[in-house]
Amino acid sequence: MRISAIILLVTACSSVHALNKLTIKGSKIFDSVTKEQFFIKGVAYQPRGEIKDNTMDPLADPAACARDAKLMKEIGTNVLRVYEVDSRRNHDACMKSFANEGIYLLLDIGTPKYSINRKTPEYNVHLYNAYKSTVDAFLKYDNIMGFIAGNEVTNDKTNTEASAYVKAALRDIKTYVQKTRKKDIPVGYASNDDEFIRDEIKDYFNCGDEDSQADFFGINLYEWCGDSSFEKSGFKERTMELESYSKPVFLSEYGCNLVSPREFTEVGALYGPKMTHVWSGGIVYEWSQENNRYGLVKFGSTGEPEILDDYNNFKVQMKNTKPVGVRMDSYNPQLSASHCPSISDTWKASNSLPPTPSEGACECMVQNLECIASDNVISDDSHTGTNTVGAQMDAMCGITPCDEIGGNPQTGKYGAYSFCSARDKLSWLYNQKAREIRGSNACNFNGYGQLVKPKRSDLSSCALIKPNIEGLPDQVDEKKSTGTYQVNGVSKILLCLSFALSWIIN
Repeated sequence: MRISAIILLVTACSSVHALNKLTIKGSKIFDSVTKEQFFIKGVAYQPRGEIKDNTMDPLADPAACARDAKLMKEIGTNVLRVYEVDSRRNHDACMKSFANEGIYLLLDIGTPKYSINRKTPEYNVHLYNAYKSTVDAFLKYDNIMGFIAGNEVTNDKTNTEASAYVKAALRDIKTYVQKTRKKDIPVGYASNDDEFIRDEIKDYFNCGDEDSQADFFGINLYEWCGDSSFEKSGFKERTMELESYSKPVFLSEYGCNLVSPREFTEVGALYGPKMTHVWSGGIVYEWSQENNRYGLVKFGSTGEPEILDDYNNFKVQMKNTKPVGVRMDSYNPQLSASHCPSISDTWKASNSLPPTPSEGACECMVQNLECIASDNVISDDSHTGTNTVGAQMDAMCGITPCDEIGGNPQTGKYGAYSFCSARDKLSWLYNQKAREIRGSNACNFNGYGQLVKPKRSDLSSCALIKPNIEGLPDQVDEKKSTGTYQVNGVSKILLCLSFALSWIIN
């Protein structure tokens, strides 16, 4: 009886699936346990299904995850790229399904609601808090591979200034993950392949101090269409351009669909000797068939999968890949960080980055004001008219200085309150102009201003208030969490085996 119980217990221990931690050394990714080089064999995963609170979250659908994880395993998938999640929802079941199939997660931290807008870029306290919330929701999982701080935010030479804000966010999330949360999880960036700025943008995210450099760099590359070749597609040139890059690079998206069904002949090159010395693999776009016709699998109203020709073609190509890497212990990288690109006609982002948003500084500033924005000012961006925050700020910046609430990515100069909310910034402008005008109606501004009694009188000290780089303590909701990832995977196995050993001894 005891022997049978011991056998069952040991068998149970062996079924605990623990993914080895991945680590970066130089320009390559390694399995920290086996010391073998790790090549990303990924798929982009963002089914356009149920939308809850204006957010699509494929990692909150346990049944779909369990179904898809097994199908992904059949085509050799080891990494999943997800573009949007809702940090408030539970992801335990989905993360377990993918971990059980040996699949890691590469997660974009932005969402359509919380992300840097390339046309009107800014990085504020709301974005910083939203990014930290997403990170906190996934740090507990063994199979989180890394976070992507931005995806094609700068996509041509007309919006390069946005990269300064993205790099600031990357810096702050990297600091939050690695220094505050004490997790060795990389944070990187995914770029498009614009011919006019491809060199500048890859260098920009790999220059400056180490804390602000991307830990990895992804490129969404669709140059290989149909039955092309390493030389004809442009893959050869892209590979040569990155040979001296000091961080891991991979295709964060690939799979041109101008010729359909796709044969995926680029797979042989990507995981072959012409590219593996530079590239760490790639992520095929994408899992589910959507209106853009990039899917490997199609789902009907019942949720049953229909395997498409693209899936079968990709499966054949992946089965033939056997990338040869280097051993971690024998790899001694000698590559250096890039030089920051100079300001030019095609590049407008200085490496003097925006400050880390300080919610305390904004609160202090507002509490020192005696003229603030009233409730007649609408904060909703979907509205138009002179009563919106944006319209009022535009009007005020024409009659009073906006230096303290604005920023200039080209010169690298940012105001003390450049990261505050739009309403807080407008209150600053109203107060500044009212102090200049003085008089009984100085704070009227056509009914959009409101007189208040200041709660503080230390405005000069507000800008000195440091940002909150701390997060909430780790919490486990026993009712919602399966508990699967509250302990490191290896520790789980050791804990389980210790029970078995104790049983035998006693």
